[in-house]
Amino acid sequence: MVVLAVVAGSWLWMDYRQYLSSPLPLPDEAPLVFEVEPGSSLKRIVNDLAEQGVIEKPRYILANARLTGNGTRIHVGEYRLETGMQVNDFINMLYQGKVIQYSLTLIEGWNFKQMMEAIQTTPQLEQKTLGLSDKVIMQAIGHEDKHPEGRFMADTYRFTRGMSDVDILTRAYNAMSKYLAEQWPKRADDLPYDTPYEALIMASIVEKETGVPDERDTIAGVFVNRLEKGMRLQTDPTVIYGMGDDYDGNIQRHDLRTDTPYNTYTRGGLPPTPIAMPGREAIHAALHPEDTEYLYFVSRGDGSHYFSKNLEEHNQAVIKYQLKGRKRPFSSYNNDKEEKQ
Repeated sequence: MVVLAVVAGSWLWMDYRQYLSSPLPLPDEAPLVFEVEPGSSLKRIVNDLAEQGVIEKPRYILANARLTGNGTRIHVGEYRLETGMQVNDFINMLYQGKVIQYSLTLIEGWNFKQMMEAIQTTPQLEQKTLGLSDKVIMQAIGHEDKHPEGRFMADTYRFTRGMSDVDILTRAYNAMSKYLAEQWPKRADDLPYDTPYEALIMASIVEKETGVPDERDTIAGVFVNRLEKGMRLQTDPTVIYGMGDDYDGNIQRHDLRTDTPYNTYTRGGLPPTPIAMPGREAIHAALHPEDTEYLYFVSRGDGSHYFSKNLEEHNQAVIKYQLKGRKRPFSSYNNDKEEKQ
């Protein structure tokens, strides 16, 4: 009997070891994704997979958990079983919590509405903010006293199923707050704004005006020069932001003359809030603008700009690049009225 017991034990041990190193019998449509929900036990997980034909000997996996003491180290989330994976790979994946990671990219230059549309249409995220006002959304992340525009860091955020939109918003808000707090003490001297928030407003304008990355510092320098001279910023993106849903893709002369809190043609200084989500480079430009004599710039039509030091040169550039050489009245970047103020 003892000999039989030893032989049977040896056979079981060999079968156990052989099974752990054997490939999982995955279906033809592999990879197979399964989810471990909160409260799930290892026994439930392997039995569910056994019913799908993926785990042939669940008792061996449960025995492994008892031998290693890892049976309670199961991480919640989604797992992907790939062709060629062995049973050991499956066990280690569970114990190490190698869950599927998803990613969501928040793009520089998006406004808060665009950002929320991206977040709320990400199917792997639990949606807790649908139908909520901006104020209530900010309350949900603990900052109900803050205007949401520009407060979130443009970046790629990785997450697992089960995380919520509030989790992403909190991470993005904290990332922006941390970056501003780190960069503000390193700013250039004598900037015409006194707080990190004002720098954030400037950075958002630089972000929206910049088509060529190398021009960020120069554009920031132009706006700083205009603020220091008491000139209005006269930048179209702020006007567009103030128009809200009335903006149809074209900005007209009457739009530049219609006063809103964000119309920098009719009002001096910075607008009351950021107008978009600036990236790190735009924030750096706002805090380290180029030391330049430029006061104007106009789009060349290819994403780059022509910079001018005086109104006469600027008006000639508008005629060349915007009006195709035809001299006629124009408003955008025409600062005749401003020069008389």
